[in-house]
Amino acid sequence: MPPGRLIAHLDMDAFYASVELLRYPDLRGQPVVIGGGRDHAPVQQPDGTRRYARLRHYVGRGVITTATYPARALGVHSGLGLMKAAALASDAVLLPVDFEQYRRYSRLFKTAVRAIAPLVEDRGIDEIYVDLTELPGAQDDAGLAIGQALKAAVFDATGLTCSVGITPNKLLSKLCSEFDKPDGLTLLREDEIAQRIWPLPAKSINGIGPKAAARLEALGIRSIGDLAAADPALLLSTFGSHYGAWLHAAAHGHDERPIATHSEPKSISRETTFDRDLHAVRDRATLTPLLIVYLNFKYGHSQAPELGDSVPREVRDRDYFYLWSFATWGLWVGMGLGAIWQWIAARAGKATARTWQLASPIMLVACIPLVT
Repeated sequence: MPPGRLIAHLDMDAFYASVELLRYPDLRGQPVVIGGGRDHAPVQQPDGTRRYARLRHYVGRGVITTATYPARALGVHSGLGLMKAAALASDAVLLPVDFEQYRRYSRLFKTAVRAIAPLVEDRGIDEIYVDLTELPGAQDDAGLAIGQALKAAVFDATGLTCSVGITPNKLLSKLCSEFDKPDGLTLLREDEIAQRIWPLPAKSINGIGPKAAARLEALGIRSIGDLAAADPALLLSTFGSHYGAWLHAAAHGHDERPIATHSEPKSISRETTFDRDLHAVRDRATLTPLLIVYLNFKYGHSQAPELGDSVPREVRDRDYFYLWSFATWGLWVGMGLGAIWQWIAARAGKATARTWQLASPIMLVACIPLVT
């Protein structure tokens, strides 16, 4: 009889912030927010100490990339506007983002894991899934010793802690990696799902977003246990056959997805936040180069295509160009890159084909090519 699957989800603890604490160990135990620009870098003082930027002095439209656990205890979290965060944690230290350094530490921890368990699915800069099923000794203690070895290897390679969940599948492991953060290790058997998983909020399941959670709430379904007890027919009629069936299976801890050891990046992104709202026509000189940057970033083009030109063949329908406008209350408007050129050209007319005819002021432009 083949051994039962043992899948680990390894999640680095407050990854960006933890990398910064290696560089600035005097900030340990303090509320620290990552999300500033270069002008928020620490300043070395004549006496050897550092002067740090404080959140209360921030002015702008930036958002938090991540925060240390003491900052999170004050209500600060990823995605929160920095000026809103200042009202919650005015004395928090503000540090600039350093993606080059984060990528370096990401490579280090993943290399350390692969030296022990080579079957790894890369899920982003700070998290991976690992198949422990066939590793020697894994079945003897449900993966406990190997989980401890993975955590030790990551710490030895990086000086950083991680939290690990080990269960029969990816869905449960991702849930369990959150149980004992930071520096946690949680094991779960299938016969423990009712006791340990069902009391959690339904929105804890990766794949149940705010809208789905609100619809479940309207049905009186608040916990994963409520979802598991729900009539499958109700879920199918409310959410459709595919998603409804998935909700039922997920609530019972069923997930047969394999570890994908070879996959393209899920997404690559670039974004620019402006200090003021920009008008798509009057500020064309500022906005147009962003399309050029996008093509250079992803495809290596030296210039953006003219609106009258055909869109390069490698710019596919599944590549998206997003415009986010404060005028639409943070609504994301997405369309295929090829479609957006056609959309602009159709509304501008041949005589003014190079004029951007967008109505709303633009606060943020983010170019995200999605790979499925």
